[in-house]
Amino acid sequence: MIDPSTHIGAVHLTIADVSRSIRFYEAHLGFTLHRRDERTAWMGAGDRPLLVLSQSERAPRVRGTTGLYHFAILVPSRADLARALRRLVETETVLQGAADHGVSEALYLADEDGNGIEIYRDRARAEWPFVNGQLQMGADPLDFDDLLADAGGDGGGGMARGTVVGHVHLHVSRLADAQRFYVDVLGFELMQRYGPSALFVSAGGYHHHIGLNTWAGVGAPPPPPGAIGLRHFDVLLPTDAAVADLMVRVRGAGVPIESVDGGFLVRDSSGNAICFASRAEIKN
Repeated sequence: MIDPSTHIGAVHLTIADVSRSIRFYEAHLGFTLHRRDERTAWMGAGDRPLLVLSQSERAPRVRGTTGLYHFAILVPSRADLARALRRLVETETVLQGAADHGVSEALYLADEDGNGIEIYRDRARAEWPFVNGQLQMGADPLDFDDLLADAGGDGGGGMARGTVVGHVHLHVSRLADAQRFYVDVLGFELMQRYGPSALFVSAGGYHHHIGLNTWAGVGAPPPPPGAIGLRHFDVLLPTDAAVADLMVRVRGAGVPIESVDGGFLVRDSSGNAICFASRAEIKN
């Protein structure tokens, strides 16, 4: 099994216009700009960037491929989610959906380039729904009025400190291949299947760090190189030794590895790229 304290780090996206994206994430989500250069911006809600945006004006926009379904921003509390919802209402942001998943309450939207975003808060693990020992995440309607009642009077500030990337949800080509890679090779735990078209895996018993689905079509091709969307996402392990152990396992499975600063990068069978590193060494 992968180290139980493993979690998601930054998400790296290709976008069309870095200045436009900065404005969107600042105004609509309350992100803070950590730094930028001519073509790249590093944005977050605390000391470390959660989102790295790289501009490519001619990047193709494609649908029906593998890649990002959404990345999910986990806020510390229900009040923080309520304030995030209020910000979305005040900025007239279009919501694509909302749900009470039993384990969490979630809002769904997209950025200016169509990259899917979830903003959510977790319920305490003791409240998560299990049936016969199996986690049962659902998709019940979200009570917006009840949620907004928790926003309180403080409308200032940006995204709450302590906000992290809680999970990443990916389009894959074939679910069985994805399960073999993420569970059998990487060592994530299979937490739940969602019919024949989606499954959820995690480290340390979390409801999911990575969601996998075939909703773009079984056998969907990868996007062309440099397309708008996911470049890669970081998965952070606690120590260099944990990274080294995982690298040995991945190499032993015959999966090609690319060395990067502080860790290694691999691609799943659908072409989705993941960078594994220790929390002390990750470079954004």
